[in-house]
Amino acid sequence: MARLDYVETGSEVADRIRARRGGRLTPLDGMLLHSPPFADGWNSLLGAIRGQGTLPGDLRELAVLRVAELNGAEYEWAAHEPVAKEEGMTVEQIAALREGGDRNVLDGRQRAVLDYTDAMTRRIRVPDELFATLREHFDAREIVELTVTIGAYNLVSRFLVALEVGS
Repeated sequence: MARLDYVETGSEVADRIRARRGGRLTPLDGMLLHSPPFADGWNSLLGAIRGQGTLPGDLRELAVLRVAELNGAEYEWAAHEPVAKEEGMTVEQIAALREGGDRNVLDGRQRAVLDYTDAMTRRIRVPDELFATLREHFDAREIVELTVTIGAYNLVSRFLVALEVGS
């Protein structure tokens, strides 16, 4: 059970969130709505990540799922696994994102994203060699978008786990 009650409101902020989500609020939204300004900012940022970037959707979802795995955010994993499939990830590629998964099913770009996600999430600092590998596969905009995605979904996962959202 979540550590706080979920908020369901008819506020303008809730309406903007519903508009982005196709008419519904998730438990995550219901928790965020305890602070309407934070919920509104969150909605804008995550909306940009999900719908306005140039980073391919399969790579975005790879990073999101790996963050969820590393941080123990099963609610986040469950929410994004279907999205990853919609974006073209195979069942085998998704399984590779779990601890001990077979990374050999991932291509070079996917492995670079996986390694970058691991470095940012586990150690925060990214080794120069890893960043050089990333630059072989991505332009500056894609690297910025990937970095923001990983950082943002670390925020999401930590929020979900701390407040036991969706449990």
